[in-house]
Amino acid sequence: MESLPIFMRIAHSRCLVIGGGDVALRKVTMLMKAEASIEVVAPEVCSELLALEAEQQIKITRAEFSPAQIDGAVLVIAATDDEAVNTQVSVEAKVRNVPVNVVDSPALCTFTMPAIIDRSPLVIAISSNGSAPVLARLIRAKIETMVPATYGRLASLAREFRDDVKAKFTTTQNRRIFWEKVFQGPIAELMFSGQERAAKSALKAEIASGLDQQHGEVYLVGGGPGDPDLLTFRALRLMQQCDVCVYDKLVSKEVMELVRRDAELIYVGKARDQHTLPQEEINHLLVKFAKEGKRVLRLKGGDPFIFGRGGEEIETLMENGVPFQVVPGITAANGVSSYAGIPLTHRDHAQSCIFTTGHLKPKNGTQQNVVELDWVALTRPNQTVVIYMGLVGLDQICAKLVEHGLPATTPAAVVQQGTTLKQRVVVGDLTNLAEKTGLADLKPPCLIIVGGVVKLREKLAWFEPMQD
Repeated sequence: MESLPIFMRIAHSRCLVIGGGDVALRKVTMLMKAEASIEVVAPEVCSELLALEAEQQIKITRAEFSPAQIDGAVLVIAATDDEAVNTQVSVEAKVRNVPVNVVDSPALCTFTMPAIIDRSPLVIAISSNGSAPVLARLIRAKIETMVPATYGRLASLAREFRDDVKAKFTTTQNRRIFWEKVFQGPIAELMFSGQERAAKSALKAEIASGLDQQHGEVYLVGGGPGDPDLLTFRALRLMQQCDVCVYDKLVSKEVMELVRRDAELIYVGKARDQHTLPQEEINHLLVKFAKEGKRVLRLKGGDPFIFGRGGEEIETLMENGVPFQVVPGITAANGVSSYAGIPLTHRDHAQSCIFTTGHLKPKNGTQQNVVELDWVALTRPNQTVVIYMGLVGLDQICAKLVEHGLPATTPAAVVQQGTTLKQRVVVGDLTNLAEKTGLADLKPPCLIIVGGVVKLREKLAWFEPMQD
């Protein structure tokens, strides 16, 4: 994030606009919506600005720009067609620590003007930091269709009763739960249908009745392989309403950004052989928070029921009478193979697919770590084998597959951080894949794919992010 998004109250405060043309008019119009006290400085001004002056909505100073004009302003906008003047305005405003915007010159700005969806008192602002204002406007147009004007009236209703709710519900958590119920329930529907008087009466009654005793719940949610666009709608909704988020290492940073900002975040590790908390302690942690009345998001990479130990966690929840729900996620095998251009099945190459893990385990009576898998099942013909968490034991895995009957020339691939902008793919066969992967210095999380379908990547690869 290059800039801090803030909303600034400028009502009745002096705002200075340098320039008198159409661009300056657009900026003046925006400032008027915020009830600013506006002064325009320019030797010549357009007729529309003159009309606003005649209506006593703005003040116009017909003069060239001089630095002293900035004194006493809370913000300055330079909207002239003279680059030298715009630069001077920027310099002088920065010297005085006055926020400045220079139209179409992001490098000279200390703030930029976003594209705005106005549902006052609800306001949504979209900024590209001056990089792509047309794109910001296109996104605004999409959001405009998704946020009806009645949301503004709903926000006004909430503002009217905010103090009453604060007095009734003493904890932040209970107030949040109350408002979520209001905004997603019958009261909101009454507002949307224009029945504002009925909505107000219903809200009064809801405040008077108070909340039932709050019972905690656990949301076991699959966060997918990394790309936040692959989350389900349900996952995103629960991520936004949780009180506590217990998350694993494999959950991408981009997905974590979508968790409610003021939720308590608890990292429990779960990398290969490195658990910040043992699984049993994680299970009981979920129970503890839920019994405190909190809504607990158990966020896992991929899918909770595919090598995610989700079954163990809900067994503990059931034993302790804790309500829960499970939200499937796209498992790494599906997401990563798709983004790598490797279909898991194909009529000409593989009629089945098998998932397994490649953990190293100590060999009985020795110091040696080995991969112990059902090699007979993994080496059947006409199938794809997908191996999770097998990077460290890759050389053993390849050797064992050949030893148990797969041709040494069987195509295979390793995909690092699939579906994300850090995705990297190494392709080889069972004789050279481990060496190639080592030379490429791939790091976990990685997925191994073995089978004839890997040959299709050369033709089907479509996701090729730029590497730094």
